[in-house]
Parts: sequence; structure tokens; C-alpha cells
Amino acid sequence: MRVYVPLTLSGLAAAHRAGEIGPGPLTAYAVTPALREWYVSDDIEELEYAALNRAASASLRMIAQNPDAVRRRVVVAVEVPDGAAVADPDHSLDPSSLGEVRIASPVALARAAAVHVDADDAQKDVTAAAAALGAADLGDDDAQFTVDGAEDHELLWFGIQEIPNLIP
Repeated sequence: MRVYVPLTLSGLAAAHRAGEIGPGPLTAYAVTPALREWYVSDDIEELEYAALNRAASASLRMIAQNPDAVRRRVVVAVEVPDGAAVADPDHSLDPSSLGEVRIASPVALARAAAVHVDADDAQKDVTAAAAALGAADLGDDDAQFTVDGAEDHELLWFGIQEIPNLIP
């Protein structure tokens, strides 16, 4: 099963040094039944893209919580055994947790299929989005527009062998 683990660049650096993403439990995003129902598609590539975007939003939240974090969203696509990623049935209908899964233990970085990272030119919009996130959560339409501005940037795809070139 493919899951998308949200990180920051410093989190990616730590995972690279340790050889694993962890410690567990990890929050990740995947194609869950609730995500399938919400997205209303049977196209697995579209559904995985939706899960990737959910993880990118979670990465933005991590950035917003850490003023020292580099303002670039990071998502690691990882293959885990079926059953290793579990959706919480109590949160399946909560729009903020669509596609969210938990992985009980650390995941070896060698299981990563790819790393998705914002381009340098997204930093300005990601910085503004991180600052506006709290107001957007409270229903401020202007702040939501700013958050959406970061989401307009597509994450770039990198192979795991390229991680050393990505980390600060």
C-alpha cells in the first residue's frame, strides 16, 4: 500500500540521517474508503494525487507550527505492507482527516518510492499560507485564499537518491 508521509525539510534530513521516518506512530495519507467516497473517482492515480495533496496540506501545518522550518512542503511516498496503515473509523467522516492513516512503527527510508518537495519559487506563497492558516481555519475567506495560493504549486518529484541534494 502506498502512503504519503508529510514532513518538513528538517524532518526529511532527520529521516535521511536515521535511515527511517519515525518514530512511530506516524500520521500519513492514503487512498482510504472515505477518501474514495469524498473524491468520487475510481481512477487510482487521481485518488493517490488527492492523498498526496492531503499530505502536502499536513506538511503546511507542520511548517506553520515551526517558525524555524524552511517554507517548502515535503511529502515522502512510501510503500508499506497492507494492514500497516490503519484509518481511524471514528474520524472517517471528518473532512479534515480524509485519507488520514496511522502507521504504528517507523518506516525504513529504503521503502520510499519518491520524495515530493516544493520548488524554491513556492517559498513565498508557502510562507504566506503558513502565516494565514490559523485565520483560514476560523473561516476567514481572505486567509483561505492565501492558503489556496500555496496549494496552487505542484510538488516536484525526486528519487530517494536525490535526498542529500534537497536537505539543508
